[in-house]
Amino acid sequence: MTRFPANRPLLSRGAVIGLLSALLLTGCAGGPPAAANAQQPSALPPAPAQPPAPAAPAPTVITPEQQADFARWLDGVRQEAQAQGISKATLDLALANVQELPRVIDLDRKQPEGTVTFGTYADRVLTKDRIQRGRDMMRQNAALLAQVSAKYHVQPQYIVALWGLETNYGRVTGGFRIIDALATLAHDGRRPAYFRKELIQALRIVEEDRVDPATMKGSWAGAMGQVQFMPSAFFKFAQDFDGCGRRDIWTRTPDVLASAANYLSTVGWDAGTTWGREVTLPTKGLDAAAAAGLDKKRTLAEWAKAGVRALDGKPLPARALSASLVIPDGPDGRAFLVYDNYRTIMNWNRSTYFATTVGLLADQLGAAP
Repeated sequence: MTRFPANRPLLSRGAVIGLLSALLLTGCAGGPPAAANAQQPSALPPAPAQPPAPAAPAPTVITPEQQADFARWLDGVRQEAQAQGISKATLDLALANVQELPRVIDLDRKQPEGTVTFGTYADRVLTKDRIQRGRDMMRQNAALLAQVSAKYHVQPQYIVALWGLETNYGRVTGGFRIIDALATLAHDGRRPAYFRKELIQALRIVEEDRVDPATMKGSWAGAMGQVQFMPSAFFKFAQDFDGCGRRDIWTRTPDVLASAANYLSTVGWDAGTTWGREVTLPTKGLDAAAAAGLDKKRTLAEWAKAGVRALDGKPLPARALSASLVIPDGPDGRAFLVYDNYRTIMNWNRSTYFATTVGLLADQLGAAP
């Protein structure tokens, strides 16, 4: 966001009040007009100059020389893909009109401007609309979710919560052509080796799942479809749940929900427990900052002995579970005791903000409306 220096007043508030007082006093004394007699305030020193706002970097422009270099580089990708068994017909289809995307280069180079607190993040993400739409999705897909849950042993509310957090239940999936975005990042990104491997995997998807590269869209960083899988994750976790002959995480809800559930199940989800819970911390006796962290665990009994309580003030559950303390905004912010399922969610996205809001949204979706 561009920042402009604040408008600078000609006089300070105190100087203005002093001048008005002088005018009133001389007027009441019946003397000559104040303008003729009153001493004029001395000129104020100029306010310190505000540093100019940093200029926004100019948008990237792809030069003819860069285009030629990209074309040569793409020939090398084609040869590598063919050596890995991808057919010439697939490569002709997928790479025919591929181009570097200046917008992707700009987004990859952009640095974050500040830090958003967890409280702000949660308010933005856990909106009434998102919660209500999630409940609607739970009702509309109840039979399907029951089947998916039974096969992969993941509670329905967590499947839908991930769907809702990633793409708002399929409404916001990204408009970048995946082949173009990955080729751009592999050629002119910060991690070329990683994105080159993902590009080859994306070409395999075109071949094996018969996905039209023109409609194979997602985020600028290469995450695809309604569950935002990278191509390598697609091959590990995507499912053809409805038996249509291909794994379609873009348009087919059965495949979307089954793929999300399969991911959680594969990386260690335990259907017998929840993700965690919000708690209240004692005012004395517990150094929350020292006790917090996913690398530290205590049993629920130990947390209870330290004075930790459920959010409503009731005792913690009497279960033989170990939990870690997560305080995203520090000891004065919201506090959560989280279990191993929380770590499973963080395999999906290694962010405590993301994992915590998935859990909170799932709680909302699993509760009676």
